[in-house]
Amino acid sequence: MAKKMKAAVFYEPLNMKMEEVDVPAISANEMLIKVKAVGICGSDVNYYYGNSPVGTADGKGPIILGHEIAGIVEDPGVLGASMGFKKGDKVAVNPVAPCFGCVPCMNGEFNECDNVNVYGVSCDGGFAEYTKATASNVYKIPDGMSFEGGGLAEPLACANYSVKKLHMQPGMTCVVFGCGAIGLMDVQLVKACGAARVIAIDPNDYKLEKALKLGADHVINVRDKNSRYYTEDIAETVREMNGGRLAHRALLPTGAMSAWQQALDVTRPGSTIVYFGQPSSADAVLHIPALEALQADRNIAFAWLAPLVWDNVFNELATGQVKVEDIITHKFSLDNIVEGVKFMRESKEKKIKGMMVID
Repeated sequence: MAKKMKAAVFYEPLNMKMEEVDVPAISANEMLIKVKAVGICGSDVNYYYGNSPVGTADGKGPIILGHEIAGIVEDPGVLGASMGFKKGDKVAVNPVAPCFGCVPCMNGEFNECDNVNVYGVSCDGGFAEYTKATASNVYKIPDGMSFEGGGLAEPLACANYSVKKLHMQPGMTCVVFGCGAIGLMDVQLVKACGAARVIAIDPNDYKLEKALKLGADHVINVRDKNSRYYTEDIAETVREMNGGRLAHRALLPTGAMSAWQQALDVTRPGSTIVYFGQPSSADAVLHIPALEALQADRNIAFAWLAPLVWDNVFNELATGQVKVEDIITHKFSLDNIVEGVKFMRESKEKKIKGMMVID
């Protein structure tokens, strides 16, 4: 008889419940992981509330959500053991499992794999006592690193990829739109790339003050007229903060289309804009004045997932180059993960990143 475990099983919007299910059986190229920490991503919240379908064939469950996973190796499997993994190793999981055989994979474009599986999105993930992953998607994490830090490896990898596409140079000014968990990581990464000024923009003063603590030089509140950081004219304020000129770079770890449009206003000719946050609607449209963009020699790029950047992540966490302690604001148990997902959407408390933690 298969061993049993507790898991939060998602069936359809507003229907996710704790159940007893079988512990996953692993194949020769997979390993079994005892889950210790899983980040609650905005996509998990969107799946729960029906704003976005999960990645299964019909867009529905049953499926175990949670893709920002860290834990302990329970069984390394045949391939994992040959790679040096052993029971008890602390690990984090890259949830994007490409096939390595399609044309995009052969070109190193693993984020565009034709046959990709994503743990917690198209197949079972980490909101459970145990999960499984292919050995090639598992990374050892330093002994001194917390499981919560390991659980933030996946969003930090995504932040790394977006900054990689930004092509920052020392002395440049970068505007970061959105100060959620990834936005706060981006602030730190851009600063580490040698940015002379980082200007963070968000409608929430609590998040803006976190950005200042983590390295932003200036902040702008775009909504709250009672905020000490509020400005009505964002472009003019960026000019004032940047010695009379617009910014060299803009990075958008937000799906707010108002911010996507504003990025065009705060950047100078020859600038680069990287759009990274996922819009809340498939019908969202970005309007780019074609002649102005051409004559301004703009570079407009998009970043999707996190191919070929994972090796950097654990050094950034282990050395403190990217600090995550202030990003994690709330923790929930596995038994309370449904309430945790609801909290991240509905609560009016000050919050940035929620984590599921299993002691």
